[in-house]
Amino acid sequence: MSKLDNNDDLLVKKAQGGNKKAFNILVIKYQNKVCNIISRYLNGDSHEIEDIAQETFIKAFRSLHNFRGDSAFYTWLYRIAINTTKNYLLSNMKKNKKSDLTIDDADVMDIPNLKEVENPENLLTTVELRNKVLSCINELSDELKTCITLREFDGLSYEEISDIVNCPVGTVRSRIFRAREFIEKSINSIG
Repeated sequence: MSKLDNNDDLLVKKAQGGNKKAFNILVIKYQNKVCNIISRYLNGDSHEIEDIAQETFIKAFRSLHNFRGDSAFYTWLYRIAINTTKNYLLSNMKKNKKSDLTIDDADVMDIPNLKEVENPENLLTTVELRNKVLSCINELSDELKTCITLREFDGLSYEEISDIVNCPVGTVRSRIFRAREFIEKSINSIG
């Protein structure tokens, strides 16, 4: 167990005992990570992501007495964030049908490392590839999408992912393999 886990355990115990400052420290510590998790599932604006993050922390606070420490606090919080986001998506599916990207979306898209691209052809290829990868990920089933994003975007180990999605490590490996295979085949079919 790492020093951070011990620190989280202490904060959780204090928060379970009614210390709101201890829970606020956990919120501050994990708010960016929770927002990043949520943003991978939403194409919405930052206000939407912040609202779901806030709902995640409210649910965590209300359920804190149920946290037994069988997993790390962050693993438990991660599950709550994913479930809250999925519930949000399900409840808004009918009224928020998303269309394809438009020319107006190009002004607000945040694509990292674009300054490193030196010519328009490379820029176009990079943007197209990034959009294709993200599109492929969005086409995956929830199980595959969750496992591949936890591994590739969050850098979690197979064991950590296994704890989060509550399935055996072998199943996690299989899901990640299938997700990578689907993405690779889709990208290879472009050219």
